[in-house]
Amino acid sequence: MSKKLTSIFTAAALATAGAMTAPVQAKNDDGKYQCDTKVTETGEASWYGRPFHGRYAANYPERYNMYAMTAAHKTLPFNTVVKVTRKDTGKSVIVRINDRGPFIPGRIIDLSKKAADDLKMLVKGTADVELRLCHKPK
Repeated sequence: MSKKLTSIFTAAALATAGAMTAPVQAKNDDGKYQCDTKVTETGEASWYGRPFHGRYAANYPERYNMYAMTAAHKTLPFNTVVKVTRKDTGKSVIVRINDRGPFIPGRIIDLSKKAADDLKMLVKGTADVELRLCHKPK
């Protein structure tokens, strides 16, 4: 097969893969998701921003967008939706898992800059949180 045809097939495959894995944006408290009352995980959250903005997320071919409501988790499947609640203020956000991390011991989730801003944790950089799994209403 010629290099040109190989390139065309590769581009078509990547475009199809991108269409099949199109991001599902998590919306905050607008009724699009129901979240479990049971806490799935507790621990320290952190956030990541500008140096990673526009780079490929682990959920290839998706790119990290620091203005989206997304997060990185070590083990939850991609596109899992979770509610992250600050233990000290009760503020919460709903995010979609699209990346892997955090890579600092003791941390359980890395939030996008937007999610961290909504939780008012940009200045401190971390917060103690609870995670609850969410799903679309039936």
